[in-house]
Amino acid sequence: MIKTEELINEIESGKLDEKLLDIYVDETKVEYQKKRYVEAVKRYVSLYGEGDVAVFSAPGRTEVGGNHTDHQHGEVLAASINNDAIAITSPIDENCVKLVSDNYSMITIDLNSLELKESEKETTTALIKGVLAGIKDRGGKIGGFQAFVTSDVLIGAGLSSSAAFETLIGTIISGLYNDMKISPVEIAIIGQYAENVYFGKPCGLMDQTACSVGSLVHINFAEPSDPIVEKVEFDLSAEGYSLCITDTKGSHSDLTADYAAIPAEMKAVAGFFGKDVLRDVTTDELLCNAESIRKQAGDRALLRAIHFVEENKRVKEEVDALKEGRLEDFLKTVKASGDSSYKYLQNVYTVKDASSQNVSVALAFSDVLLGNNGVSRVHGGGFAGTIQAFVKNESVETYKKGMEQIFGKGACDVLKIRKYGGMRVL
Repeated sequence: MIKTEELINEIESGKLDEKLLDIYVDETKVEYQKKRYVEAVKRYVSLYGEGDVAVFSAPGRTEVGGNHTDHQHGEVLAASINNDAIAITSPIDENCVKLVSDNYSMITIDLNSLELKESEKETTTALIKGVLAGIKDRGGKIGGFQAFVTSDVLIGAGLSSSAAFETLIGTIISGLYNDMKISPVEIAIIGQYAENVYFGKPCGLMDQTACSVGSLVHINFAEPSDPIVEKVEFDLSAEGYSLCITDTKGSHSDLTADYAAIPAEMKAVAGFFGKDVLRDVTTDELLCNAESIRKQAGDRALLRAIHFVEENKRVKEEVDALKEGRLEDFLKTVKASGDSSYKYLQNVYTVKDASSQNVSVALAFSDVLLGNNGVSRVHGGGFAGTIQAFVKNESVETYKKGMEQIFGKGACDVLKIRKYGGMRVL
């Protein structure tokens, strides 16, 4: 714990510069983080007064490999990024949680009343209660705290702002009441529980795991209730690359049917083989039965099944390439993943409006702008939203300028993969 006044002095004097660089990787963002942290401490003081505080952080995440594989019990490669949610917080004697997030009103939660309420679904209150209940149910200690939270993990950009928030709450409780002994994977599972049960969103575990564990993380969903999680040590920045996420400004409205069709069609092909999911179906089996599958499930379902089977292999290839330091092979596989998503998975634009293809345009101009200086692919669920690009550091400014010329100022966010998941900063 550190006194609020002392914390501000340490930040402003530069004593924490090295720590902030270690966390956020990008030296050009240290001044931004210093200002952000100071403003967060001042907001905490304005809400609760001066005193001893602790500081926690939880990052957003990006999907690197395994586009639409998790729902078929496949494998995923994801990474934490250097955008995060931070909390200035302190334990309190009251048996409640008091939390203000950015410019929203204060949320107060009675720790004696953590039961699920239907009326609270799809609210921040539900997420907090779900995490607290999940920790308590698993035998962890919980207690009261007051906090100010601020986040620069953009909502709707495919970077998992909700998972970052869930991880942050779990890490606060782990730090304040459990000596940081709740494991990152357990915090991820609790976060998923909070989002599934309390918030009411049937998400997988990829988002929470990447946010909580940190760095690059390889997840095998063969047993979804007990995934195999492997941290992959790799310093993208040291290899001379940055991660760029571009918001193509496409609308996500009226896309529910498009998203739902992907797992439904994959499951239809799995059903042809008497299976629930595609995990154990091979390319040879698809080839040998292509005619019958086309008649029973349709051509697009077959193409999407081909994407899954080959994409699952690509995740392993990406992981092996990173472990062995074969960056060029990794980038080629990322590009192959993007090509497969475009041609076979077909989640780059909706067939309901072929005249609007924001993601397609972004990918096309990325090829033009990058040349041999990077690769790009659709990011996340697809159809609208964002694309991801791995860009050589010396080409980042040119790429960012070009993408923002098309999609507007601030559309392209330059990120780094950070090595920490949910953590106690101070």
